[in-house]
Amino acid sequence: MTEWQDVQRLAEPHGLTLRGGFHPGPADGVPALPDGRAPGTLVLLGHGGGTIWLAFSRSAEFADGAPDPLDRWTRRILDGLTGAVGGAALYPFGGPPWLPFQRWALRADTISVSPLGILVHPDFGLWHAYRGALAFAGRLDLPRPEPRPSPCESCAGRPCLASCPVDAFAPGQYEVDRCRSHVRGPAGGTCREQGCLARLACPIGRSHAYPPAQMAFHMAAFLGGR
Repeated sequence: MTEWQDVQRLAEPHGLTLRGGFHPGPADGVPALPDGRAPGTLVLLGHGGGTIWLAFSRSAEFADGAPDPLDRWTRRILDGLTGAVGGAALYPFGGPPWLPFQRWALRADTISVSPLGILVHPDFGLWHAYRGALAFAGRLDLPRPEPRPSPCESCAGRPCLASCPVDAFAPGQYEVDRCRSHVRGPAGGTCREQGCLARLACPIGRSHAYPPAQMAFHMAAFLGGR
């Protein structure tokens, strides 16, 4: 039977790590397995910091110039994992319909919702992501997420909300069109090249910030260029 450690061992060479898991019920919205069985375990995979960048930036998908290179790379890697450990791969992209990855992450990992609406981790801050999940029929033994308070609760001044040059963020609200218009425009060069200024203002996990090339890649994807 597949063990948690088996999945972790196969994911690590790709810069991926297990980001928690849980035993889903009908209310969690986890799709049935291809053979129709209800999933007994859902394991989330992703990264903290820029750990995937080295593997992804050397991949065929990164270099081939076709659309959605990171999503295609993720599918290849996770589909390959299912060939080794079984289960079914699920993704936060490719919709609609969209799978509730943020809700799953809140069940599986030690995270909370930041004032920007991005999930914040007490160590990685805003520099982490969930690339996919593996659903298994059996019930894997899972480590329990460590209960830790949200770092935003004790953050003085919440600089993330004051750092956007076009005030695109407010608690519970993100003006995505305003943000994108600014980043595309002549005044948005810093955001395009260095990453989101609101995200960079967060004092949590700064040592895990993505490398500049990865930030520029994600900004280009946000603008529709990668």
